[in-house]
Amino acid sequence: MTLWWAIAAVCAGCYALKLAGLAAPRQVLDHPVVRRFAELVPVTLLAALIAVQMFTHQGALAFDPARASGLAAAVIALLLRAPFLVVLAAAAATTALVRVLLG
Repeated sequence: MTLWWAIAAVCAGCYALKLAGLAAPRQVLDHPVVRRFAELVPVTLLAALIAVQMFTHQGALAFDPARASGLAAAVIALLLRAPFLVVLAAAAATTALVRVLLG
């Protein structure tokens, strides 16, 4: 209950950011720097999320062979130009299989 104010502040900030994006003039959105920023930020955030999930466990650095195997399967599927859902399925199945095999 101590962090409800932080959750409310983050929600308000996200809403304000979304509203600012909708209210931005077309000239600003068509600027090459803004366009490039909008293209790269989601990729960067996803890569950071993958890194955090891959190499941490309960706030400490850790290595999980099952997660590493799933990531490797996803990378291979991406290199083979598989559709996104196939990439997810390959990563999930590989992770589950390695977890079963390692006990």
